[in-house]
Amino acid sequence: MVFGIFKKLKKKSIEDFLKDKDILTIKLEKPLDCLCDFTYNFIWQSNFDYNQKVVDDITYKDLVEHLKNKGVVYIKGDVGKRFCSSMGADLKYFGGKGGKIDVGTVVIDGNIDTRFGISMVSGTVYVNEKSTIKEPIGNVIEVESDIKGYRKFISITEFVEKRHNEKLLKPNKFRNDELIINDGIVRDTVGARLEKDATIVVNGNVDLSTGILMKKGKVIVNGNAGKNTGAVLRGGCVIVRGNTGDFTAIEMKKGFIIVDGNAGKYLGAKKKGGVIYARDGSPIPPTKKYPLSEEDKKLLNKLGFFGEFYKFQ
Repeated sequence: MVFGIFKKLKKKSIEDFLKDKDILTIKLEKPLDCLCDFTYNFIWQSNFDYNQKVVDDITYKDLVEHLKNKGVVYIKGDVGKRFCSSMGADLKYFGGKGGKIDVGTVVIDGNIDTRFGISMVSGTVYVNEKSTIKEPIGNVIEVESDIKGYRKFISITEFVEKRHNEKLLKPNKFRNDELIINDGIVRDTVGARLEKDATIVVNGNVDLSTGILMKKGKVIVNGNAGKNTGAVLRGGCVIVRGNTGDFTAIEMKKGFIIVDGNAGKYLGAKKKGGVIYARDGSPIPPTKKYPLSEEDKKLLNKLGFFGEFYKFQ
């Protein structure tokens, strides 16, 4: 149980923080997308070469490998989209085991474009207080920083699983394995790869891929959600008390999705398992629309949902 009592952090300078650490420093002349991206920009779907140089002899792959070795990547200059994407994900495509790994730290003196930390699951990112961060951001939340002049961001998933000793900034709250996000920031991939029976509540709207690759736990959105909600869901429950965008439950394998509104087009595309409940939606084979059974109604009523719903399976 966490009661929110924390000692005030004694902040150090950036110079003291970096002292005696294994640092890889890059200076950028222009923003580049997908820096510190553990997916290497989905190379299997594009012509992107992860051995491509970022600066000098440093490649995109070098940045990721340095973080895997618990090093510090220090970036001076603005970065583009999908910064630190899937940071900490041990992807099978690149020889990993498909889970999560502990990684190092990123420090940035520069502005950050959209989708920073999308599907991020571990590690720490320090952002200069003078920098701007465009929304939507990813699966990250700000906590109290221990470095002067820098904001500190960690993965939402890692916070609820094992780093809730970090002090959240108001108005966000955490107690009894429930994280309540009240800051109004629009995020993608909230709860990505969650494997603990914890609850994440977002009071507001979210964007892409809420609950992607979750195995356990619950994500509740008190607002609308974007496309790909519950993508590749492997367990747990995603609840949206509004509408979702198209491709909800794409490649879903297990678990529940409840949409208290319209679940959009192409609902359940390539779906392999699990159950979707929604007031409306346009499924695509193999997913089909069914009336609720009495057992379905009891389940929904127990969760506080009443009125006309359909089952998509």
